[in-house]
Amino acid sequence: MTCRHRKNMPLIWLMTDERIGEAALLAAVARLPRGRAGIIFRHYRTAPGARRALFDAVRAIARRRRLTLLLAGTARQAAAWAADGWHGRDVRRAARPMRHSAPVHDAREMVAARRGGADMVLLSPLFPTRSHPGGASLGRVRFAKLARGADMPVIALGGVKREHGRMLRTMGAAGWAAIDGLVSE
Repeated sequence: MTCRHRKNMPLIWLMTDERIGEAALLAAVARLPRGRAGIIFRHYRTAPGARRALFDAVRAIARRRRLTLLLAGTARQAAAWAADGWHGRDVRRAARPMRHSAPVHDAREMVAARRGGADMVLLSPLFPTRSHPGGASLGRVRFAKLARGADMPVIALGGVKREHGRMLRTMGAAGWAAIDGLVSE
């Protein structure tokens, strides 16, 4: 991805997850700021047909609202589903230009994301989160060290809410992503 595309990277990202009902998810997508947000569609455990149908419903809203839509999976699958890009560790490129985000939890994964050509990383978990109860979080100091050392946009994930914006910028984050922080607004 070129620097021009990185400058247009959304700074607010909604992560999808099976814990959120379909109606609540579609309402959350419809509330995202027009032209300034993105969605990372996961729903890993959803049956294939139902996953595709829900993705198509999310994509319809995303297109109307000019939102960026990434599919968790491979570049090939994202291209086949007409997503704007993919989220994951797949380093193969699609036949057309697409955005690529990668999950990062430590310094080793940050290096792998850079080598894999990711356009941005989702660094997590910053704080404890409902989606991973009891899981260890990075905390502010470790998060800031990793984020400030990154050579690509870092999106904070894990217990993050809109009111954390100023703090996140001081820690080196370009933006933030959430499930509950955007669905329950």
